[in-house]
Amino acid sequence: MSITVTESAENYLAELLAKQEVEGIAVRMFVTQPGTPYAESCLAYCRPDEIVEDDEIMELSKFRVYIENNSVAYLEDGLVDFAEDRMGGQLTIKAPNSKVPMVSADSPMNEQINYILYADINPGLASHGGEVKLVELVEEEQGTIAILQFGGGCQGCSAVDMTLKDGVEKTLVERVAGLIGVRDVTDHSVTDNAYYK
Repeated sequence: MSITVTESAENYLAELLAKQEVEGIAVRMFVTQPGTPYAESCLAYCRPDEIVEDDEIMELSKFRVYIENNSVAYLEDGLVDFAEDRMGGQLTIKAPNSKVPMVSADSPMNEQINYILYADINPGLASHGGEVKLVELVEEEQGTIAILQFGGGCQGCSAVDMTLKDGVEKTLVERVAGLIGVRDVTDHSVTDNAYYK
């Protein structure tokens, strides 16, 4: 796990923790909506009763940092820094992999699919105000099916079958080993917002 917490950030956080006056209080680090364009890296207080069993632990000289298990890959190469300024200072968290995690052929299938959706497919759908996300993976006899949900301008769009079958499915099946197809959970009878009617 490679997260860097600068000395200035560690000192600043240690001061904040001391003000809480809770024995054994630590810091929790996590990413909300990881692997999406909306990913946010967050720090929070972590009382002893809020520790989660599968958190990863990072020991700093002044306190512990608990890293949410699901966020570990997204926080790889992260940096927590504190820069003093006239207003007191600002704590910043940089996590270059939070929006798009590093994936390889060994990564879990859902991570590979999310990576392709957010890095390659959604930027193209965005021009129609649409986006697609992975809902779940379903195992079938021949292999795995990805259940996808289309949102925004893709919902109720009559071209969605064409878009889904041709573009998205072809791309995903070609690039993700073991994936045999995709299905759409969206109800396309709602056409208020559709791009093609």
